[in-house]
Amino acid sequence: MPLALLALAVGAFGLGTTEFVMMGLLPDVADDLHISIPAAGHLVSAYALGVVIGAPLLAALTARMPRRTVLVSLMALFVAGNALSALAPGYDSLLAARFLSGLPHGAFFGVGAVVATNLVAPERKARSVSLMFMGLTIANIAGVPVATLMGQHLGWRATFLGVSLIGVAAMAAVFLLIRPAHTPAPTTGLRGELTALRSLPVWLALATTVVGFGALFSAYSYITPMLTRSAGYGEGNVTLLLALFGVGATIGNLVGGRLADHAMRGTLFGGLASMVAVLLLFPVLMRAEWSAAVAVVLLGVAAFITGSPLQLMVMERAAAGPSLASSANQAAFNLANAGGAWIGGVALAAGFGVTSPALAGAALAILGLGVASVAFAVDRRRAVPVPVRERVIASHVPETAEPLHSA
Repeated sequence: MPLALLALAVGAFGLGTTEFVMMGLLPDVADDLHISIPAAGHLVSAYALGVVIGAPLLAALTARMPRRTVLVSLMALFVAGNALSALAPGYDSLLAARFLSGLPHGAFFGVGAVVATNLVAPERKARSVSLMFMGLTIANIAGVPVATLMGQHLGWRATFLGVSLIGVAAMAAVFLLIRPAHTPAPTTGLRGELTALRSLPVWLALATTVVGFGALFSAYSYITPMLTRSAGYGEGNVTLLLALFGVGATIGNLVGGRLADHAMRGTLFGGLASMVAVLLLFPVLMRAEWSAAVAVVLLGVAAFITGSPLQLMVMERAAAGPSLASSANQAAFNLANAGGAWIGGVALAAGFGVTSPALAGAALAILGLGVASVAFAVDRRRAVPVPVRERVIASHVPETAEPLHSA
């Protein structure tokens, strides 16, 4: 694998750290700015809103720019957003800075995934995407805990300054390690990107992402009460257990990337099926401390096995202009975050028990299997070209996207 993938992983590490660290800093920010915890929670939502809006918007605005230039520019925006967060004089300005920080998130992952697949041989496309995503999963193991401790001891503003430095390092790495020859400006432009996004298979792939990862967030959003109220862990141990989730996610991400290079469809269906099994077992596994720890790791493995296949699936269905669709898939991940958390909350509010969000997640994973089945059935009916290992190489195999209204 080329060293240039390290540059993308560094950027992913910074993005993952700043996305999730706010959850650990909420009490500190609330105390310093004299606001309530729920009001501080809006800072998490502001970042997610920035991701959803920024992913397709920035991908569209940069459709004719060289990809390396786009990646460096996106990281510059990321650095500016985090620096402004550190210097924010009050709540409203911090809210705006968090929104700004989220804008480049989806576009960086989307464009970065396209660049990653152009850096490697055709048989290693999924692995290249998984190595970029590894920066995100490692952020949950090391970046978020270290940044949280930093904020607790040096102040939350120091955390965002530190994350800004990670962004500067990512800018330098992208500029130095990714050669311009591997990241030329796309020839399709915005018109080609929009045409590719009108394809029904693309929207079915995006729907699979929303429902499939909604299953994860339905359970993971409420993992703390499950661990403390059901498994019996003290609140002080939750951070370590969340790091175990990051370990599982890293393992699943690497395994999923390798398997998807051999059988993308089988890897996707296998990942979703394993998520159904793990989530159905959650009420049993959460009855003891040791089995709860195992459940957290297994959830990370099962969920992130599907990460690379889902990203590549979207890119393949939009092969004529993959950058916009690839970025839109990152917006889909964040919609899955919000929607899954809401569905899990409904299960809790209905009085079905503290582990009920996991069962709701299992239902979503089953629905994800259904959507994925429909997506592959549509591919077969439309005779979407699928080579030997069930993978279309987005950068080498052109696809004429069919308009959505033609279905």
